[in-house]
Parts: sequence; C-alpha cells; structure tokens
Amino acid sequence: MQDLFAEHDQPIAIAPGAWLLKGYATEHAPELLSLINSIADQSPFRQHLTPGGHRMSSAQTGCGTASWVSDRRGYRYDRLDPETGQPWPALPDSFTRLASQAAADAGYADFLPDVCLINRYTTGSRMGLHQDKDEADFSAPIVSVSLGADMTFLFGGQQRQARPDRWLLKHGDVVVWGGPSRLHFHGVAPLGKRASHPLTGAMRYNLTFRRAFRNTRPAYPA
Repeated sequence: MQDLFAEHDQPIAIAPGAWLLKGYATEHAPELLSLINSIADQSPFRQHLTPGGHRMSSAQTGCGTASWVSDRRGYRYDRLDPETGQPWPALPDSFTRLASQAAADAGYADFLPDVCLINRYTTGSRMGLHQDKDEADFSAPIVSVSLGADMTFLFGGQQRQARPDRWLLKHGDVVVWGGPSRLHFHGVAPLGKRASHPLTGAMRYNLTFRRAFRNTRPAYPA
C-alpha cells in the first residue's frame, strides 16, 4: 500500500497509549473537507438532543456502517440516519486510509474503522469531558482528525474528576488513543471568538474514527 501520510513529525506522547501527530493530515485537508460537504449533503449536520433534554452545542453527522446518535432514549449507534430514514453515507476510502495509517504510526496496527463521527464547531461550541464507550470493541483505538480553526483538546484520566491536560490542536493535527488510554475522559474547550482558518472560516471540524462493532472488518480499499 502506498504510504500517503509518510512525511510528518514524530508522534508526541500525551498519555500512555495516546499520541499527537502534528500536521499529519494537513496536505490532504482540502480533499477531506470536500468529502465532509458531500456527506453533509446526504446526512445534514444537526445538534443532537442529550438524554437529559439539552441540545448539544456542536453539530454532528457521520458516515460508515452506522453513526453515533443521541436523543432522550440515550446514546447509541444507529445504522439509519434518524432524520432521513436512510443508511448513513459510505465511509470514503481516503478516510479509511488516513485513519488506518495514523493508527499504525501511533503503534496500533491493523486498525480499520467502521464508523466516522463528524463534529462541526462554531464560536462558543464545546464538548464536555466524556468517554467514548458506546462501541462494542474497546481493543481498537480512537483516531481524531482536526480541520480548520484551532481548538484546545482536553485529555484527562480514567475518572472524570482527574484534571485534564490541555493541547492546542491546529489544522491537520491528529490524535490517536487506545490501550491504557482508550477510556480516558476527553473533550474540547469552547471555540474562541477569534478562531478562524482560511479553509473553514470561524469553524472547526473533527473526524473521529472508531470501530463500533465487533468483528466488523471492512475490506481495505485498493
């Protein structure tokens, strides 16, 4: 397989089993952003309702075998987009290549995601500390790609009360975590009023690749 993401800085350890890959996806960001727009044309961004009745400040869509959704019934993966009643858009080959290569460069070989949650942040949007624990397979890592405006990533510990470390994520940065850090609490601080990027304006996008289902091994794209 051609290594499309070979030229980048060495991974930075942010916790045991967790790595920051600076600028890892920068070169391919225009293609990734174009694909995000195509996905949103099929499954528009929306602000999910939490089980407690609060509207999330970030907007979400997704692609792959299923996507993460939230409403008063709880958090879960759904194979159909509840707004369109149709299957979620397919996971693009370039998304899969990026996530798999980033995971391998962070020490997690043979990672093949089956879902990608896409978050869109505007001024003031945030994500509180949480665990990614709705997946059936915790042996697979999480791969998170940042595109657009700078945003501060919060990475804590196994307990919500642990004080999180703060990492400024720039356009094209990728974070990979798994193993001992797989269930660490994490989130993002509110997007600042002056945050902006030439490709996205005052918005930041995040692609979060996961393996949501056990024994789901999609064929690797040629």
